[in-house]
Amino acid sequence: MPAVNIDGHIEIPPEREDDLHNLEIMDKSQLVLFMAGNQFMAMEDLIRVFQEIHPEVRYIYYETLPPGLELKQILAGGALFKGRLITGRPDIYTSVSEDAMKELSDKGLINEYHIYLHNRIVLMVPEGNPVWIKTVNDLARNDVCISQPGQMENITSYILNMYERAGGKELVSRIMDEKRAEGTTILTVVHHRETPLRIKKRTVDVGPVWATEVIFAQRDGIKCEAIEPGEGLDQHEKVNYYITKLKVAPNPENAEKFLTFILSREAQKIYENYGFIPRLRN
Repeated sequence: MPAVNIDGHIEIPPEREDDLHNLEIMDKSQLVLFMAGNQFMAMEDLIRVFQEIHPEVRYIYYETLPPGLELKQILAGGALFKGRLITGRPDIYTSVSEDAMKELSDKGLINEYHIYLHNRIVLMVPEGNPVWIKTVNDLARNDVCISQPGQMENITSYILNMYERAGGKELVSRIMDEKRAEGTTILTVVHHRETPLRIKKRTVDVGPVWATEVIFAQRDGIKCEAIEPGEGLDQHEKVNYYITKLKVAPNPENAEKFLTFILSREAQKIYENYGFIPRLRN
């Protein structure tokens, strides 16, 4: 879990360097993006096309950390990474939790926010599904080891809703309390990095993830597959991605350019290519 140092700043774990992009130019960046981490696979294409449209925006620093951690970074006014203070003033913040947007609004840090994307939950398992997981309720079994997103992950609330829909509060307690005590529910800090690696190494049997993460893992050569949770459980009707421009945006004009871009059909098609459910339909 990220720690808080004596100055009140969040400390980003040193192994999360892959989620701090273009850190070397952060101090001269012309656009600062805090993007909900589960979009990491689409970001290079999004940045490339955005800069083709706006070549004047040459220097872009962006994060793909869990949005709960990014929110804490904003509220703390920054974060420490390997002893260096990282900005807490992004131009753009995205989240899969409307509560995060409401908190920023209540604190007077944003004026408005928009829905720009959707996703759904599946169960990632090794190729061949060796422990024969068929339903969400199978996760309660003694022989099943779960890679479970922790509290900093926006996906967690949707997963808990899935568990409760599938097996009531008893299933939630079984997975989140009993199996954690038994060592067969293992929490993550950045699940889109950790769960595929655990599946690859066969240190877990299953992990609830966004559907997009299975697609990317397969493209990345990880031998895995998706088990569909079933009717009414994948949360597709609930999962909204939210985007906002902060009032304290250091680059307000470029923030507006990116906000317009991310809501455009061109950006939506990029997301769709990675398995996201676009806001805009063809």
